[in-house]
Amino acid sequence: MGRVGKRFKKAKGLVEEKPYKLEEAMPLIKKMATAKFDETVEIAMRLGVDPKHADQMVRGTVVLPHGLGKSKKVCVIASGEKVKEAEQAGAEHVGGEDLVAKIQEGWLDFDALIATPDMMKSVGKLGKVLGPKGLMPNPKTGTVTFDLSKAIHEIKAGKVEFRVDKTAIIHTPVGKASFSVEKLIENTRTLIDSVVKAKPSAAKGKYVRSISISSTMGPGVSLDLVAFEK
Repeated sequence: MGRVGKRFKKAKGLVEEKPYKLEEAMPLIKKMATAKFDETVEIAMRLGVDPKHADQMVRGTVVLPHGLGKSKKVCVIASGEKVKEAEQAGAEHVGGEDLVAKIQEGWLDFDALIATPDMMKSVGKLGKVLGPKGLMPNPKTGTVTFDLSKAIHEIKAGKVEFRVDKTAIIHTPVGKASFSVEKLIENTRTLIDSVVKAKPSAAKGKYVRSISISSTMGPGVSLDLVAFEK
């Protein structure tokens, strides 16, 4: 087991062995975020699903009302008039086959990739490069579309993707420690509500098993599930 630093140990001492209401947890999270950089506040939700079965996969996107505290670099692969539309909408990188080739060579200087449907045959070649990074465009997350303006604006506004991993846990950022308590609470509620609404019909029994919130360098704080089970 790795060594626990004094700062972490001190923060851990502030957390009681009990589930916290969100309104109690968030001020505590901010208090414990004492690193020299602006820590990211993250949520971990353990769900009662079996990701091995396709009909129990939980995946979706949500636009957080207060964003994530940073502007994402958007890359768009398109052709014809859609190239101009993407540029006017604020995408940092726009191109066609040239960008596909560049990414194949290992270039990944972007946070989100959008592609028009007609370019997916070429983009499909990038599966091995983009898949492990979670950057592969997908119609379900709105990143394969002809409506490039809408897709770009949503990502810039704080759109995040959530997806259950093989251990049935969703890990997602909900803001920065420098955000106000109110903004962090609103972002967190929006994310949790979206995950709850994405419950697969095949999921049986208790859907949300546990929820924990933490900052990048801080200990986790367990949330009281009662408020989210209504």
